[in-house]
Amino acid sequence: MKGALLVNLGSPDSTDTKDVKKYLKQFLMDERVIDEPLWLRTILVKGIILNFRPKKSAKAYKKIWWEEGSPLIVLSYRLLKKVSSMTSVPVALSMRYGNPSIKSGIQELVDKGVTEILLIPLYPQHAMASTETILVLADKIRNEFYPQVEFTNLPAFYNHKDYIRVLSNSIQNHLKDKKWDHILFSYHGIPERHIRKTDITKSHCKIDQSCCKTSSPAHKYCYRHQCYETTRQVAEYLELKDGSYSSSFQSRLAGQPWLKPYTDKVVENFAETGMKNMAIVTPAFVSDCLETLEEIAMEAKEDFIEKGGNEFHVVPCLNDDKDWVKTLSRWIDEWANIN
Repeated sequence: MKGALLVNLGSPDSTDTKDVKKYLKQFLMDERVIDEPLWLRTILVKGIILNFRPKKSAKAYKKIWWEEGSPLIVLSYRLLKKVSSMTSVPVALSMRYGNPSIKSGIQELVDKGVTEILLIPLYPQHAMASTETILVLADKIRNEFYPQVEFTNLPAFYNHKDYIRVLSNSIQNHLKDKKWDHILFSYHGIPERHIRKTDITKSHCKIDQSCCKTSSPAHKYCYRHQCYETTRQVAEYLELKDGSYSSSFQSRLAGQPWLKPYTDKVVENFAETGMKNMAIVTPAFVSDCLETLEEIAMEAKEDFIEKGGNEFHVVPCLNDDKDWVKTLSRWIDEWANIN
């Protein structure tokens, strides 16, 4: 019997500092998030970051927390409920960090008699710290506890025609009555070294103006290329004029260089150079989370308006959008019907 497992990022169980600290510890100790030797990662995370970050992050979570709980968790369950009602096979939900765990999701499907699982990381673009860490952990759990279960991994869908159509229509629908001079496609930021580490050619990724545009096998796992390609295809679908859209990368830590340009700097520059109305979309996530709801919808908006901007429109993630639900459900059933 076949089944599907949706896997999202995760969230603390509550906004209590202890729960946030527990979540951040699991997240930051992941070797694919902070890819330093264990001894150094332990010093950085347990010796430094966890001494101040949980309290700050807890305040941020409190700003976006819903009565039902974490927005990302609530939205993920809404997606699960709708997808489950439209598919012919069982579907379960897991988080890479926090609850429900990947192990509990696999167990739920196994308890229903499932022996073949379509693993669906809810990230359009492939990155070491998102898709890859899900696949690696899922394989580890399967090998240890469920050797009888077979996995099929849904590939990155950043350029799938169905995804591009659904994302484009969502952007168009949310902005149809809005004033905007520019659309900024803001993606989750990662260290530049992650791009080089995932370069299967070991030579293509220069992180310059040409490597992401030059065809290469490296693009299969290149997050930067996949982000720019998502932007390009959506712009083409929506027939956006050159100069009316661009890409940037949000969230970064101090130290080594991260992917540029930085969203906060781009937004600030837009306002300071006279732009009055802008829109922003965050296609690295399919579910709204702390990063989209607080960093973008609150902090970036505040910065833009403080620097002289007028209107700052945030396009929500796809969340449980009906067309996204139909698309995801169809992908699952198409896989389930393969003999």
